[in-house]
Amino acid sequence: MRRTVRTDDGVELQVVEFGGDGPPILLLHGLMGRATTWWPVAQWLVAHGQVVAPDARGHGRSQAHGPWTTGRLVADVEAVLEPLGPATVVAHSMGALHALVLAARRPDLVRALVVEDIAVDFTDRSADDARAWFGALPQPFASLAHVRQVFGFPRPEFGDYMAECVEERADGYHLLAAVEHTVEIAAEWADVARWDVLPEVRCPALLIEAEESVAPAGHMAEMARRMPDARHVRLSGTGHLVHAADPDAYRRHVEEFLTEIN
Repeated sequence: MRRTVRTDDGVELQVVEFGGDGPPILLLHGLMGRATTWWPVAQWLVAHGQVVAPDARGHGRSQAHGPWTTGRLVADVEAVLEPLGPATVVAHSMGALHALVLAARRPDLVRALVVEDIAVDFTDRSADDARAWFGALPQPFASLAHVRQVFGFPRPEFGDYMAECVEERADGYHLLAAVEHTVEIAAEWADVARWDVLPEVRCPALLIEAEESVAPAGHMAEMARRMPDARHVRLSGTGHLVHAADPDAYRRHVEEFLTEIN
């Protein structure tokens, strides 16, 4: 089931309801992703609560309208959560950054966090690098196999993930998230560090790091140390999409965490 949430600046966000009963569990996807990429995880999470996932603005089937700042995107998540009440937030990459900021800003809305493979400080990197990478994507893609080929080396699970994040048009397949918008989102990460939010995240948190992480070495372990109630695990053999690279290990750690906090 799908429904629409309107933000305070008038943008319509699509929210996917995966089912389940009990306390809400909110899933937040990464940059260029969409809510439905969580489908394999949602199939077992529904045993733990009511699972919902929004498409971030400019992603999936949500409307595309700036500003493209972390503050604005976090406010969008607030709009989704406020009618539901306090939730466990399970989030990946961009969504995990938003979850951390949300938990610091609105502790009344976040009862626990699962944070997957993100840093709070990318200021050692260049926004120009992000522009060059996104700008080099060969849109339109000729086929879904082409999408998998472009994104799936050296991690095939990322090709499968991105094949769900495109739409077919007359001239081929296009990303649902516009490159210019994703570049603006990522460019802010190269300018603004958010270490300051971590001591304010007082709910229980599980930080899951990929062996081939996008975060600088040691960064996620340090994040956990700066949070009042957090633990950190690093899963060997995984890339940035930990939940797809090793779904069994990811599920084991998340379910152990959920059992402890419930």
